[in-house]
Amino acid sequence: MSLPTRSEVEDFLYQEADLLDNWKLKEWLQLYTKDAEYQVPSTDLPKDASPVDSLFYIADDYVRLEQRVIRLGKKSMHSEYPRSKTRHLVTNVRVLGEVEGDIQVTAGFAVFRTKWGNTDTFVGSYDYRLRRNEGGLLIRKKRCLLDLDGLRPQGRVSILL
Repeated sequence: MSLPTRSEVEDFLYQEADLLDNWKLKEWLQLYTKDAEYQVPSTDLPKDASPVDSLFYIADDYVRLEQRVIRLGKKSMHSEYPRSKTRHLVTNVRVLGEVEGDIQVTAGFAVFRTKWGNTDTFVGSYDYRLRRNEGGLLIRKKRCLLDLDGLRPQGRVSILL
């Protein structure tokens, strides 16, 4: 398999960020494979922790991720209705190679969430496993590693990082 260029991967990650910032969550979900994983480990875990034996803030497969997108679109999702304003910044994108048929990519991120006059900042790094398909790239796995001591002052992750 030939690896995509960094520029190609950056464009894809910028597209993902734009969909999230514009709350186009159904379109965002289409960037994922049907066997996808979306993970946000708690801030005190080692980088290689597994959701099988450790507590994660979020450890979704595709079906749970799809349900999360549906819930975020409902008025009954009080933590995100009305919707927060978000800005996803992606930086330091690196295409590391191939791992088990997937393209391994890392990137830094800062996500700003503004609601009710408060702005929460989430910073960290993304670990992606991407796959090529006929239409371009898809996300097989996204792991959001937070560079925070804890979830203070925000107390929760109610948005998609």
